[in-house]
Amino acid sequence: MPRDPNIPDAFDVFTLVLLRRPAHAPDLLEADLDSLQARHLAYRAGLRDEGVLVVNGPLDEQSDVTMRGLSIFACDIHEARRLSDGDPSVQAGRLTYDVMEWWVAAGTLDFPEADRQVGRRQAMPDD
Repeated sequence: MPRDPNIPDAFDVFTLVLLRRPAHAPDLLEADLDSLQARHLAYRAGLRDEGVLVVNGPLDEQSDVTMRGLSIFACDIHEARRLSDGDPSVQAGRLTYDVMEWWVAAGTLDFPEADRQVGRRQAMPDD
């Protein structure tokens, strides 16, 4: 059977992390939340400075309010999981995350400020 013409010949595969608020996140005093948020932002800024976190930011007007932020990492899913585990908000139980690969048509997404390769080029496996 010929390949569907709507399926690209090659894909760029990116590591995506979706930050979520867990159902039973601990309640904290406002001062503690502010301190935790500052540590969370500093941690993620450090990952960005290292070049492993390429883009990230909060979500708004999402259909699922547990979704809090989205990041693209310049590493595999195992390293992204390890790095996400080190986030102070994850360690405090205020955030959790989902890690996944995101496949987009090759060459359709670029990160000109990245100082390393982001993602990998791959063909869609044949069924």
